Order: sequence, then structure tokens, then C-alpha cells
Amino acid sequence: MLQIKNLHASVEDKNILNGIDLTVNPGEVHAIMGPNGSGKSTLAAVVAGKEEFEVTQGDLLLHGEDISELDPEERAHKGVFLSFQYPVEIPGVSVTNFIKTAINETRKAQGMEDMPAGEMLKKIKAKADLLEIDRKFLSRSLNEGFSGGEKKRNEIFQMAMMEPKLAILDETDSGLDIDALKVVAHGVNKLKSDDNAVIVITHYQRLLDYIVPDYVHVLMDGKIVKSGSKELAYELEEKGYDWIKEELV
Repeated sequence: MLQIKNLHASVEDKNILNGIDLTVNPGEVHAIMGPNGSGKSTLAAVVAGKEEFEVTQGDLLLHGEDISELDPEERAHKGVFLSFQYPVEIPGVSVTNFIKTAINETRKAQGMEDMPAGEMLKKIKAKADLLEIDRKFLSRSLNEGFSGGEKKRNEIFQMAMMEPKLAILDETDSGLDIDALKVVAHGVNKLKSDDNAVIVITHYQRLLDYIVPDYVHVLMDGKIVKSGSKELAYELEEKGYDWIKEELV
């Protein structure tokens, strides 16, 4: 599904990614861990197409197609979803209206007509029930006055409605208490299938108690320096990152 080959990227002429190689197949969950400043969020942003980052070398392929020149909207229409660390507030636009617009814009890009209102309503109800979301929540202005947990729940609801092929969760556990963390993890696990894939970027092993990864990758200085199973995350929790640095010397 996603193939990253020798990817280099920079921002304001500062090199951040220094040769990333990663393959993500349908049905897989990949966790990316690493110390602050290692390039984790930059990798998420580059895959999603955020324009402040410049790809200077390497290949970025989705289903075999080079997406490195596509803007974020085009990538989203092809099935890439990015959950932000700090979701923006949009006063006056309800959660429901935002999601209706997003779905219909994607359908338009694919040459389809708007989703019929009845079908849209049925889908909203089904996904809200799946994620145990109160219907009153859906009429609120997008992220306005939301707690950290509510913002994350809203993003998982968007993910459920958009049904992306590749979901990237960028430190979605940041600032969440254990109950909110469980809500997010429950939603992600419910939405996993053999046809989609998830990349989870996190500092903490605790999220991986609830979203169990198939692979864990350690990112340092803009490169993946070690990969393993979920046990690698427990090892990092116990030892930190210094032992990996020592291995690399």
C-alpha cells in the first residue's frame, strides 16, 4: 500500500528526514517511536503532503503511484488520513456539516455525485453508535470548547466516516487521560480491516497496550534505526533510547 524509499525531506533548508525506508501493507498497524526531534511528526506531515516540508530525495508511493507532488487534498481523496496533534477549532461549522462536506468533496474528486442525504444520515448514525458518540456531540461546532479527549474522539469519528486506506495518527495519545486513550484505541481497533492500514506515532508504550502494532520502528536523526515486534516498545519503555544509540556506535 505505502512504500517509502530513501526518503529525504527538509524544512527551511534544514534536513529532517535522512533516508527513510518503510513498507506498510494492507491490514497492518505500524508504530513509530523515537525521542523528541527525531522526525516522527515530520514523516507524518510529509506523507500527508503538508506544504512547508520539501522532499529532496527518494520515493513516496501509494498503491504504486508516486504521490510526492500531490497536494494534501489530493492525497486525502486517494485515502490518506492524518490525525493532528493539535486539531483546529472551526466556530460555526458543526461536526456533522464538516464531515458531510469532506465526504462529498472526496466523492466529487472521484467523479461521483454527493451521497444521498438518507444514506449520509444512516452512515453518521452507524459510525456514531460504533464509537459510542452522543448525537448531541455531532451538532457542536468543530473542536470549539472540546476537551483533549473530545477532539481525539472527533478525529476518530472523522476517520470512521472517511474510511481511509491509510490512517496516520500523529501522537494521538498526547495529553489524554486513560479513559480518553481507551476511547481512541477502541475506535481505531473497530475500524481496522484487511483493506486499510494504520501508522501510529507515539512517545509512549501505553498506547500500544490498546492498539497492538504488527511492527514497531525506532526513528532517530531522521532515519529508522531499528524495527521489531510489539516487544520492542516494552524494551524502549524499560531502557529508553540510549541503548539503541550505543548499538549504533
